Amino acid sequence: MKIYTQYIPILLVLLFITSSCGKNDRIEDGDILVKVGNEILTKNDLAKDFPYGLSESDSTKFARAYIKAWIDSKLVGEIAAKNISDMSKIDEMVAKYRNELIMWEYRQRMYESHADKELSADSIATYYEAHKQDFIATRPYIKGIYIKIPDNAANINQLKKLYRSNKPQEIDQLEKLCYSEAIHYDYFRDKWIDWEQIESKIPYDFGNNPDVFIKNNKNIETSIGGFTYLLNISDFIPTGKIIPLEIASQSIKETLINQNRMKYDQELRNELFNIGLEDGEIKILCDLES
Repeated sequence: MKIYTQYIPILLVLLFITSSCGKNDRIEDGDILVKVGNEILTKNDLAKDFPYGLSESDSTKFARAYIKAWIDSKLVGEIAAKNISDMSKIDEMVAKYRNELIMWEYRQRMYESHADKELSADSIATYYEAHKQDFIATRPYIKGIYIKIPDNAANINQLKKLYRSNKPQEIDQLEKLCYSEAIHYDYFRDKWIDWEQIESKIPYDFGNNPDVFIKNNKNIETSIGGFTYLLNISDFIPTGKIIPLEIASQSIKETLINQNRMKYDQELRNELFNIGLEDGEIKILCDLES
């Protein structure tokens, strides 16, 4: 891996910025909202954290609460600092945390700028084939059709027949009727859906064992509160079975991206270490070999 040396100054810039103390001397007095000792809160500081879309009265309440909270935090900090005799431990913790933030920001920028983040379908499929036993369903998955319609829908009886059909022309007819009469219509015979997503939409007692219920019920019809719910289950993956690549792919992508990030990060660390040795910035006066 090649790390371009012109990006090394990013780290130095971040170190310089975060080490600066005090406020900009050019801040106008009219921009300052409140002072606590040497600390100031400006209108710009408040604006950065201001939520979008508040009403005028809520905006006023938020601003006042924010300013009071800021004052409280500064006062507590001032008092605490004066009453802690040895601040060296606090200073060490702050310095360590600051350094970790700087390094994280630098490594993040380098990864986003230089790392290859593209994942091919073949790499995802290869990982899946090698780790199938890691992808076991912890709950059922189904394919099918879900419909919610008013009890007084003009074509409700026709819909109750069509939603069970496998004929393309009748599915087309079903879709046309649902677009004009259904509250919800979800066709997912071509993709797997987590059973819990469907179960939560239907006010029905499915029992404590969804696998048994799904196995014994391919068509569900129930009416409550003025609405009729229709569910057709065309396919089913029970709990404990290996899930297909279609379901596992997102999890695999996240795993591979994380692996790539860790690999890149280690290569970056090694490259920076070697650059430091070559430039004389690092001088090792002990034996680092195990």
